[in-house]
Amino acid sequence: MLIVNEQGTEMKKSLNVVLSKALVGSAIIGLTTVGYMQSVQADPFADAMSSGKATVDFRLRYESVDQTGISDKANAMTLRSRLSYKTGDFQGFSLFMQGEHVKALVDDFNSKTNGKKNYPVVADPATSEVNQSYLAYNMAGTTVKLGRQEVIFDNARFIGNVGWRQNAQSFDALTVVNTSLTDTTIVYGYVNNVNTITGGDTDTKTHLVNASYSGLPIGKVTGYGYFLELTDAPTESNSTLGLRFTGDTEVAEVIKLLYTAEFASQSSYKDGASTIDADYFLGEFGVKASGITAKLGYEVLGGDGTYAFGTPLATKHAMNGWADKFLVTPEDGLVDLSFSISGKVSGVKLMAVYRNFSADNSSDKYGSEIDLVAIKKFSKNYKLLAKYASYSADTYATDTDKLWLMGQATF
Repeated sequence: MLIVNEQGTEMKKSLNVVLSKALVGSAIIGLTTVGYMQSVQADPFADAMSSGKATVDFRLRYESVDQTGISDKANAMTLRSRLSYKTGDFQGFSLFMQGEHVKALVDDFNSKTNGKKNYPVVADPATSEVNQSYLAYNMAGTTVKLGRQEVIFDNARFIGNVGWRQNAQSFDALTVVNTSLTDTTIVYGYVNNVNTITGGDTDTKTHLVNASYSGLPIGKVTGYGYFLELTDAPTESNSTLGLRFTGDTEVAEVIKLLYTAEFASQSSYKDGASTIDADYFLGEFGVKASGITAKLGYEVLGGDGTYAFGTPLATKHAMNGWADKFLVTPEDGLVDLSFSISGKVSGVKLMAVYRNFSADNSSDKYGSEIDLVAIKKFSKNYKLLAKYASYSADTYATDTDKLWLMGQATF
């Protein structure tokens, strides 16, 4: 877990944010100057600014949480409003800006910032912020981005934007994506600040490397290294090295086999504690036939009773159950055995998942969970969603039921 020291680091955190914004601001000023100097003959800069695309997005969501051990039931009605603008291209350069406002229409919940600890947590605090603001440069086979941006690698298991929450996670970062080699994508990122889903920020000196090759006839192989130096919690700094393979094979006209295998090892990095030492394993096998997909998954986040494999920059809600009982891996580790079935009926996407959770380092049975979701899209602009999660505890955490009803409109 990323821990921010609130006493003595505010100035340092503010400086990192200011520096990140200043870099983008300097680039904007440079582009403006070049555009002005060329405006005597033509005005390509103005054309790039005015030929961009604006997007407006509204997401209204109701979330209820009934959790054993907390007397009051949480009821949250939140509205997220986003305004985004991407400019046209100017000599390879472009800008992307995204403002975001989250308003609580019904606030009977613990947002983690409003002090209402008598309610279960719904991590959607009221916020207004710049979610993304970056300068991009595109050349042959390479894209460079500088500024505040959302970053997602692979299935977001290790690096993600936590897109389910109303306020997404973004990074003040430099990222470079190269696709000049056939069927190959190489990504490097340097992150100096993480903008969290609760509106806070965390200082880092993080290096991210992810390289994938998709030219194999049966799938794609990805190697990665994530090196997290956590400025405000140095003893938690760690590195993760891993290899991922995912693909599918058609065995009949209407039958396709799906498979994923992944292994990663986590160890101490920089001033990280010597106890940081854990492994990760994922195996998935599925069958898709006549529009129905059934999948069996086995995921292990290792733990030895002292330290457990952690994923502080991940999209955690998408992993290990939607009830969010395992956002922090128990010290004895976590084994997640899952079975899912999904498909589409009358244009409605449906999915049901059953999960059984246990310890990696002992024989403890943590609990089990059932997750259900239905999604209906109307043209490209509107989407409705109903979602449910029910966690039944054995030896870990408490019984929890969650229900979501959501509508989204994008223009």
